[in-house]
Amino acid sequence: MKTTPLPAPPPLPAAGRRRLPQAISAALWSPRLHRRAGVAKHRLLTDRIIADINAGVLTPGTRMPTQRELAHRLGISVQTVAISYKQTEQRGYLQGEVGRGTFVRARVTERADRFMLDRNAHGTTDFSIIRAVYTEEHEQASRALMAALAAGDNSSFMRPCRPIAGLPRHREVARSWLAELGVTADPDSILITNGAAHGLFLAVSVVVRPGDVVLTEALTDHGVIGLANVLGFTLRGLPTDAEGVLPDAFASACGGGGVRALVLIPTLNNPTSHVMGRGRRQAIADIARRHGVFVIEDEVCKPLLDTRLPSIAAIIPELGFFVTSFTKSVMTGLRTGYLVVPPQYSIRVASILRVTGWSGTCAVAEMATRWIEDGTAHRLLAVQRREIRARQALLRERLAPILGSTHELSLCALLKVPPHWNEEGLLRALAQKRIAVTPSEPFIAGGPRPANCMRLSIGGRHSLKGLREAFDIVLSTFEQLPPVYDAGAMA
Repeated sequence: MKTTPLPAPPPLPAAGRRRLPQAISAALWSPRLHRRAGVAKHRLLTDRIIADINAGVLTPGTRMPTQRELAHRLGISVQTVAISYKQTEQRGYLQGEVGRGTFVRARVTERADRFMLDRNAHGTTDFSIIRAVYTEEHEQASRALMAALAAGDNSSFMRPCRPIAGLPRHREVARSWLAELGVTADPDSILITNGAAHGLFLAVSVVVRPGDVVLTEALTDHGVIGLANVLGFTLRGLPTDAEGVLPDAFASACGGGGVRALVLIPTLNNPTSHVMGRGRRQAIADIARRHGVFVIEDEVCKPLLDTRLPSIAAIIPELGFFVTSFTKSVMTGLRTGYLVVPPQYSIRVASILRVTGWSGTCAVAEMATRWIEDGTAHRLLAVQRREIRARQALLRERLAPILGSTHELSLCALLKVPPHWNEEGLLRALAQKRIAVTPSEPFIAGGPRPANCMRLSIGGRHSLKGLREAFDIVLSTFEQLPPVYDAGAMA
């Protein structure tokens, strides 16, 4: 998205100037540790490393001093530095590479930009972005909607700028859509947002403060990882199975104290595609209630599921937030969403919504409302399910030897990287053949690094013939041996 540069601010008077931190090489980096009572040295060093990365003193790709070298500079033990490096790596700021050293990682938003195309590259089959399927039926439905909007009186949704939480009619229709997703909510607890990502930000920001611990899946959507960087909370990944977060792991983490919230994708998780069953949802809700931990459900893909499953937010309404939208289930450009909040938080969330965007966009909310009322949303939802099932069948047919986790209604799949490749090398090899996919790195929320894998997204506007040809290229590339010298890695 292009933006217009802001004019440079006038220079400060000499007395008011503050010298900004400058990037330096690790060879010159010798941080000063400010002792704090009761705080261990390794924690002080961890805080200093993170602060210098955030300030731009240590830039992405910088090779950190060896543990022994830094210990000598600071007059502390090698063990203290080792613990600090490990903690900082677990929080996503550093990455250790066997035989090479420890390096500053790019923050998740920067890494995601590298791996996910923000435009259609000419001649490239783009599997890097997860998006809804788009067909001629979607094209015709959107044209008909635009014509209807142009032909009628638009004052009811173009003139108002209040209420902040959304127009009463939009929230009332939202209630009927949410009921089909297992959420019974009063309109006063529903806010209209500009998509699910916006709703997730509002939900997290209303209950989480800098320094709080938030739990999520070990592999999860990069949006919540980016929120941790922006809002300053500590994100910890939990182990999962085919149904998502393991209840024992969740209970153990809560038992350690300090956990404020659990953010999870119970249905068709991005990127693992897991679906949390009824019993697992109840177990997670019971643990959250016992420990007073908020649960924020990112259910952008739940409309795709044609099996009714309960909402955790509905089981524990005093602690549960529910977020959904239409971008993955009806149409990618229909960027309006619904956020359901505990009743006691409705006013506060609305105030955060006001200062971060005033309100959801009424015109787009009107589009979603009309499509729900006239049945178009359900018809296009049925098209999504039909098309996704066909693409998933083709995926299983052509990529079975390298297929990891997926689901018949998932917009993505994880592919297993064979031992003779690494993710970066395979990413470059596929790019040379004009195939764009996403490695695992942007989805790692902490904890042990998973086995090498890549996410392939099957949404967008593709023909089955084109997908078959692209899948065959992907499989043949995975089966090839990598080059002896990887020019991309050496550059």
